[in-house]
Amino acid sequence: MSIKKVVRYGEASLRQPSKEVHKVSQKVKNLVADMLDTMYAQNGVGLAAPQIGENVRIFVIDVSTNNEPLNPIVFINPKIIKKSGACISHEGCLSFPEAFTDVKRYENVMVKALDRNGRSFVLEAKDGTLLARAIQHEFDHLDGVLFIDHVINRFEAEEVLKKYNLPPIEVEKLLDEPELEEKIKVLLEEKLAKKETNSEND
Repeated sequence: MSIKKVVRYGEASLRQPSKEVHKVSQKVKNLVADMLDTMYAQNGVGLAAPQIGENVRIFVIDVSTNNEPLNPIVFINPKIIKKSGACISHEGCLSFPEAFTDVKRYENVMVKALDRNGRSFVLEAKDGTLLARAIQHEFDHLDGVLFIDHVINRFEAEEVLKKYNLPPIEVEKLLDEPELEEKIKVLLEEKLAKKETNSEND
């Protein structure tokens, strides 16, 4: 198929909610092929349709590593049906070239979707794995939500965006996630306590 231009942060289409796919037609299959070609060309782990200017509810993911065969997973009309736990995820995005920051994510997710042939499947990703975090990241794109809306340290993220000449954080888009924030707070406290214990033992 073909490699498409990736929409950059600041363009309106990234903030628009996407529409359901009514039929997994040849046109949809061609779009999926383009998305996979584009993701691999950019060395990405995932790509959502809005990132190539198509506001439909499709994303693709491949978390295989260098020495593993490609293992693309296609999600059409995905729904997250279960989520639990919390983790800190150091994330970037193909729409934010070179910019990475820490964000709040659930540790475990279960998603239901259609594959590229229109067959329904359920997939569970646990323990804050790359797959679990990528599913949440790409799913967000379909609702016009971006990874920086989940930032842990807004000011740190602002500096990163500035460094790479990207627009500033849209403060009104920052998500209020009290349940996740509470769990992340506990994680950070545990991390700090562990660090202090290690320092005392050195």
